[in-house]
Amino acid sequence: MFSNFIQNLLNTGGQTQAMQRYAQIANKVNNLNAPQQAQNPLDTIYPNNAKINSPTFEKVLQATSRSNFGTLLLDPKLKQVQANIVSQNIGQSLDNVRPVQQLSSQNVLQEAVAAQTNIQQPASKAQIMNVVSQISKKHGVDEKLVKALIKQESGFNPKAKSKSGAMGLMQLMPSTAKNLGVKDPYNTVQNVEGGVKYLKSMLNKYNGNVILALAAYNAGPGAVDKYSGVPPYKETQNYVRNILANYL
Repeated sequence: MFSNFIQNLLNTGGQTQAMQRYAQIANKVNNLNAPQQAQNPLDTIYPNNAKINSPTFEKVLQATSRSNFGTLLLDPKLKQVQANIVSQNIGQSLDNVRPVQQLSSQNVLQEAVAAQTNIQQPASKAQIMNVVSQISKKHGVDEKLVKALIKQESGFNPKAKSKSGAMGLMQLMPSTAKNLGVKDPYNTVQNVEGGVKYLKSMLNKYNGNVILALAAYNAGPGAVDKYSGVPPYKETQNYVRNILANYL
């Protein structure tokens, strides 16, 4: 079980030092064997470029002041937006629940698909919440942000369809759904999987800036890049404001 060096320490009374050395070796072995996190295929489309200096919230608001969007964060509570939306407690386990880090991405998706298979249409809000929670954790996105976005997009209606043709819980446009590999936009699991992937890609593109990511989800990244901030569209400004109100 122990190396000769550690066994000698044990034989000469250095048990404490030997156990500390063994723990250090075991920790290094575990780190080497730790599985690598699967890369989001959309990162190749919207990579997280550390060289890009994403504008601060204040600069975003100043750039859109002509459309009175600067009032978005005047509320002290709304100024507490956290750009880092990756949950810091993902690794913590709950009673009678397996720790998330022990589940591979494939296992999580399989469980979500199995849950969707057993869901009688239409799915209940509680069942949808469960799917959202699993997929959000899988992609490292704050599930509270995803739920606030779904509430704004579809009101948790899996069969929702907009006049422009956006479909399902996260209102995926046909072209977006196709690029994300979503075959059935009205399927709860497929829709949330695609929508969370797209939201994560926007967060990566804008270095975790929640405001810009939400604006891009609604108006498209091209519009956000064109105006260097939230586009001066009333719909998009209200969209971002409403989601933040439910998220914070």
